[in-house]
Amino acid sequence: MRQGRGKESSEYSDKELLDLFSEPGKREYAFNLIVLKFQERLYWHIRKILVDHDDTDDILQNTFIKVWNGLENFRQDSGLYTWLYRIATNEALMFLRKRKPDSVSIDETIDTGEGEHRPVHIVDWGNLPEEELMSEEAQAYLDKAVDNLPPSLRVVFVLRDIQGLSTRETGEVLDLSEVAVKTRLSRARLRLREELSTYYGERVVERKQL
Repeated sequence: MRQGRGKESSEYSDKELLDLFSEPGKREYAFNLIVLKFQERLYWHIRKILVDHDDTDDILQNTFIKVWNGLENFRQDSGLYTWLYRIATNEALMFLRKRKPDSVSIDETIDTGEGEHRPVHIVDWGNLPEEELMSEEAQAYLDKAVDNLPPSLRVVFVLRDIQGLSTRETGEVLDLSEVAVKTRLSRARLRLREELSTYYGERVVERKQL
């Protein structure tokens, strides 16, 4: 049994970290634990939203500055990690808006026609070998397809299917209704399935030609 050391940041619950932050003289210590616990997850979350990875560190730094300034008044209406994701997401989207003003805003209503674009043949790739389905090349193709999603769809997909937040938590992060989250997630998955059909379709044709 290990003795004589404090707990690792990952061993603290969110409530314990918030309680520690409220104790006199322990604010900076608690904040450092929060940074250690969440910085890697937030880094990859921001990176997937931005697509351009060069600015990820700057956005992450801005995120934790906002966290430090707002933590004292955090009312715990939502979970700590949900609140952190909301700040990180807003910082990333704000950066995208400034850099690409014509990109789709997460706050905009998505044109219903977006889900009604031309029909695409969905290839059945279920018979492909698992090593081909899970290859590095296939993963790279999927990553690129996610990067090519419109920001309004990409951020929902990242929160739900990559970060693993629930529909309710994703709605809290993005200030969207659960219906809107489900709609955008469905559209994101459909687009990705179409992209993968193109990729795996070529693999299926190649195997048939062997």
